[in-house]
Order: sequence, then C-alpha cells, then structure tokens
Amino acid sequence: MQTHNLGYPRIGSNRELKKACEQYWQRRIDGRQLEQTARAIRNNNWQLQKDAGIDLIPVNDFSFYDQVLDTCLMTGAIPERYHPLMERERLNDLDLFFAMARGYQQNGYDLTAMEMTKWFDTNYHYIVPEFRKDQKFSFFNQTVIHQFIEAKKAGYAAKPVLIGPVTFLLSGKEKEAGFHRIDLLKNLLPVYIEVLEKLDACGAFYVQLDEPCLALDLSREEQQALIIAYTTLQKRVPNIKIILTNYFDCFGKNLETALSLPVHTLHVDLVRCPSQLDDILATGFVNARTHLSLGIVDGRNIWKNNFQRSLTLIETAKQKIGADRIWLAPSCSLLHVPCDLDMETEEKNLTGEIKQWVAFAKQKLAEVAVLKQIATSPDKPNSKALLAENTRCIEARNTSSLIHNQQVKARVTAITASDAERKSSFPIRKEKQQELDLPLFATTTIGSFPQTKEIRNWRAQWKKQQLSDTDYNQLLQEATNKAIQWQETIGLDVLVHGEFERNDMVEYFGEQLAGFAFTQNGWVQSYGSRCVKPPVLYGDVCRPRPMTVGWSAYAQSLTGKPVKGMLTGPVTILQWSFVRDDQPRSVTCNQIALAIRDEVLDLEKAGIKIIQIDEPAIREGLPLRKEQQPEYLKWAVTAFRITSAGVQDKTQIHTHMCYSEFNDIIDHIAAMDADVITIETSRSQMELLDAFASFEYPNDIGPGVYDIHAPRVPSKEEMMGLMEKALTYIPAERLWVNPDCGLKTRGWEETSQALIAMVQAAKTLRKKINAPVPE
Repeated sequence: MQTHNLGYPRIGSNRELKKACEQYWQRRIDGRQLEQTARAIRNNNWQLQKDAGIDLIPVNDFSFYDQVLDTCLMTGAIPERYHPLMERERLNDLDLFFAMARGYQQNGYDLTAMEMTKWFDTNYHYIVPEFRKDQKFSFFNQTVIHQFIEAKKAGYAAKPVLIGPVTFLLSGKEKEAGFHRIDLLKNLLPVYIEVLEKLDACGAFYVQLDEPCLALDLSREEQQALIIAYTTLQKRVPNIKIILTNYFDCFGKNLETALSLPVHTLHVDLVRCPSQLDDILATGFVNARTHLSLGIVDGRNIWKNNFQRSLTLIETAKQKIGADRIWLAPSCSLLHVPCDLDMETEEKNLTGEIKQWVAFAKQKLAEVAVLKQIATSPDKPNSKALLAENTRCIEARNTSSLIHNQQVKARVTAITASDAERKSSFPIRKEKQQELDLPLFATTTIGSFPQTKEIRNWRAQWKKQQLSDTDYNQLLQEATNKAIQWQETIGLDVLVHGEFERNDMVEYFGEQLAGFAFTQNGWVQSYGSRCVKPPVLYGDVCRPRPMTVGWSAYAQSLTGKPVKGMLTGPVTILQWSFVRDDQPRSVTCNQIALAIRDEVLDLEKAGIKIIQIDEPAIREGLPLRKEQQPEYLKWAVTAFRITSAGVQDKTQIHTHMCYSEFNDIIDHIAAMDADVITIETSRSQMELLDAFASFEYPNDIGPGVYDIHAPRVPSKEEMMGLMEKALTYIPAERLWVNPDCGLKTRGWEETSQALIAMVQAAKTLRKKINAPVPE
C-alpha cells in the first residue's frame, strides 16, 4: 500500500512566494533572487512530504502564478499578441509568463492579460488558454523537466504532475469560430509525448496526469478524446506509469471511459463521492491490474479526517483487490487548504477546542501516512492509540456546545416564501429609484479602494494593541474622508467609503458573526500573488450586532451623493469559508442570509439608499453535474433574495459577480432580482454580455471596463470602446459604468488614472447620445 500526494501549497508557509513575486514585479529583486525563493519553497515542501511519510512526492505542482498558464507555456500555446515580446523584445520565459497573466504596458506595448476564471467549483482562479483553429503546439518551456531533475538530484521519490491534455483543452476558449477546441488534441498530443519521453530519459517512472474534466458531463466526443489520448500515450511512452487523477466529483457517466483507459493507477475522490468506490469495485476493475488511488483525506476543507470512516473505505477496497493495488492520498491537491496548523499559536483566534478538530496541509499528509499504518498494521499499540485519539477528537466536535444555537435553528425553520420576495416588481422599483437622480451611464466602483502598506500597518499595530481604538478609528475616518472627497472631485456618481477598515470581504464579516473562528496564518492562494484567509465556519451563524452601519453612515454624512452600503452575500461567505460539514450547506447558507438581512435593514434605517450585496461565488458553487444544479440554484438564489427582500422599493439593491461564465445560469441570475448587477467583462472584451442579451436580462447591468487584476491602466478610448460594445447588447438606460472588481489590490496611482479615464469615458458617451452630463 503506497501513499502519494497530488499537490502541495506553493505560496510558502509565510507567503514567501507572494512577497517575492511582488518584489520582482516592483523591480526590487531580480530573477535570480526570485528563483532562489522558489527553490527554497520547493525543497522545503519536498522534505516536509518525505518526513510525513509520503512515498511519492509531486513535482511541477509549483508555479509562479498558475498551473494552467504553466501548461500554456509548456505547450507553446502563447496568444499571438505576445509573440513580439519573444521575437523583438527577447523576453525570457518568466517575464513572458507574467505578461500573459498580468498584461504588458511598457516599451510602447499595451497588451491585455489573458482571461481568468474559476478552476471548476473552487475559489482558485486560473488563466484561460486561448485557442485558434490552426493552433500549433510545441514543447516550448521545459520547467517540468528541470523541476524533476532538481528533485531527483536532491534524493526525493519524485512524481511529475501535469494537467492532462483533455482537461487542458476543455479549460480553454476558442478565439475564432468554426471549430471545437477538442479538435486540437491531434496537434497537442505530440507535445505530451515529447514531455513524457524526456521525463522517461531523465529517470521518471510515474507521472501524474490530472483530468478533473472526468467530473463533468462529457460528450461522447470528449470521452473518445480521453481514450485516444491515453491509448496514444501508453503506446508511445510505455515505460511511464501514468497516474490518472479525477477529483471534485464522481466519474458519473464517464466511469466506463475512465476504467477503459490504459493507465497504471486511477485516482478517485472519495471525499466528494464515497459511493463511487462500490461502483468501481462492482466492475471488471477487480480483475484488472490497474491500481486504485483512494482520495480519502479532504483536500478542500480543513476538518480532521474521520479515521473510522476512511478505514471502512480502505477495508472495502482491500477485500476486493488486495492491499498491494491500493494507494492512499488526499482527495485533490492540497493547494486549496492552508499550509501548517502548527503556526496557529494565538488562542484568541483558533481556540484550543476548535483547533483539535482541524488539519491543514502538513497535518493532512500525516493523516494519509497514519491511515496507511493503521490499515496495514491495525494491531500495533501505536495504531490503536492513534485511532483512539482520532475517535476522541471526532466525538468531541460532534457533541460540542459551541456548535449549536437553538434560536438560530428556529429562525431558519420559520422562513417562508414571502421572506424572499421584494414588495414590487423591478419596473415599479426602478421608477421609485429615480429619486436617486443618477445620470445615464452612472459611474461607480465595486467597493474597495487600495489597501496601502500604511493602512495595513495601522491594522497590524491596532491588532497588537500598539494603536488604541480611538487612534485607529481616527486614522480610518481620515482615509474615508479623503476617499469621499477624491471621488467627488473626479466626478463619480455613486460613491463608496473605501473599506479601509476591512481585511477581506469574507473574513471581515466572519469576525463579527457568531459561529466563525479565525486563523493567523491560514492563507490560501486565490490567484497569482493574491492570498485569502478563509474563516472557519464551525457553528450556527447569527449577527450579534451591526457590522457595517457605522462606517457607511459616516461616509454618507460627508457627501450629498449616494454612498453604497457594502456587504458580502451569503453564498460567497459560505463558499469562501471552511464550512462545517455536519449539516446541509443550504441550512448554513440560510443562517448567513438572515444575518445579512438584518444588516441590510439596519443600513436602510441609517439612510443608505443603495446597498450592494456581493455574490461573486454564486457560479463557483454550482455542482459540476447538471442533475445536481437545480437544487443548488434554488437554495442559493433564495438565500440571496432573503438578504434583500425586506427593503423598500426606493432602496436600490446591487450585486456583483466576477470571473464566471453565466450562460447556463442566466435565468437564475435574473431570479436573484437585484436592481443592478455588476460583472467582470473587460478581459473577455464584453463577450460575457452575450448571455445577458440573448436572455433579455430585465434589470440594470454594469459591465466592467477596467481589469483590476493587472497593473495595466486602460485608456479612456479603450473603455469607451468597451461600453460601445456593451450598447450593442444592452440599452443605454440600463447600463452602468464600473471596474471589473474591487480595487483593494491596486495602487493609488494606477487606480486614480484608470477611474479618471472611466468617468471621462462615461461623460463622453453621454455627450454622444445627447444625455445630460452632471457638473
């Protein structure tokens, strides 16, 4: 029985990679220094996994930004607009890589970044490959070879990890009509063959190919592509033993295809779908020679593994196929969980009682190794002691008084259909909201303004009690005042207070809601150098007191223009937390929805006329299988409507979504019935609006004209061009003008330039159609 790991967090336990990348982008360190940091992280990760008892250690799971973008570079799938950077500017691979991820605006070039969207149903954002009908591929970047050699020389049992060819193609987008990206498989496979041949020549034995597309509803053509791909790879590179991984859901109707593939080991996610083990063992797999990798430790959540439950699954497999054909692993890459629970030393954040229920990446590796020990040597005293201790922790959590609040449970039970209904339809509300006196193409931002180093230092000093509450609040008031004055000066129509008091759009609310705990160093990569620290949602949720009313009311007192109240919606708080797994997610979501509803009503009472309830994660939470999606969408949309349904018609409700495909859920987005929705559309050049136009989306919409996830500053003319594209989809009277997302991660210089240009673009558009231009 062998243990292996599918991938490890690459940010470093202290976010070393984030800091080094940002220093490199700011030209404070050079490429050699950046690579030194990367090498130290990789070697630390490899040693840590070896020490934990992992037999096969992944390599090439490290990336400076994103593993899908790595695959683009590896296969030479580099969009044509970047070719001059290679041919004329002679950019090295690293700088080309960052240009593709972040855009390139120097030396006379102004190149947009590649699109970004969510990796299946996670909050991890990947760079979307761009494909053309005549797409050519080549083995362009050999990082996978270099990292394997690096690990092998250091003495590790290294297993190279690659995104599988079919998942890579399906994760991309056709950039012209007349073909399907899966048609490119015949062009792509020679590159994968070359990669495997070179790995074979370097001494690789196992190679992990990730094909999570097997968790989707694949067409017959896509299933056939998998058969062609793996039959070809096995035939051309027979010495390489392929570990084929699927995760995030069952194989479903792809099971027959998966079982037919000529691979050495098949990995299954038994956390998301434990029932598939019986389905697999009921087939001819029992008589085959393929090994079975059991993904039994949750790679997506932080709760301690229930050894008894996992051992039952292991024993079931042992009885059918024998221990020598069983491998043990986490369910998926540990990229999605924090690095090390041992770094949580502050009792006030993660209390001792809650901490004993939790396991981070390092601890999950230990769980895999311990499960192997207990499964193979159950009678050893140490095995019995480890099992008994785990059982005690699981039982302690199940019976803890911290988890349950009967008043909250009763309130959720009492929810009725009327709790999710606005008083009037949108046309009536829109008429009453005319008293806001907003111009055509009203301009606004999504919420946050730059969190400068100075502001972060204030927060750090305040948390360490080096800054008093009074002094801290005074500094935040001054920052808010400046932000309001600045927005008035540049001519924004609907203002925001800037959110200088907030650390994160979910963590900030979790800190004020009952039922949440927090970490010091529980960082998880969201995209690139962006890391988030998800709260631990362990118990029943309620709002002990108002959370945002004071800051919103203060900001509104400074101006005659409307200031938006800014809230995070229940589905996003759910999705972007480590959520309890002892009750249905829909129940937990309704608990959060009622807490946010209380805040919305208090904001309205305080005179806030526009309230934004962000739901960027509503598409992310969509189950991968179509048959499971209607139930999720029903409770997710209802939860959002519960938050907003109690306000008066004249109160305008906004929501925001980003980096999602909306075509298949557009009717449900409309059912959310927000007065205004703002979405990310600049990287896709307004392509996402096609779904809203085809559906005849009835309410107002703000398509983003400024990509805030890159340092590039768009011109007024570029933003006007995007809005003119938007006008071909949506009538002018229903269009707003705004960035793609919040501006927290940007600097003030670029933010200022971009927003001034955005306001000027809106004013010029009004003049072009003879609409009033506000002074």
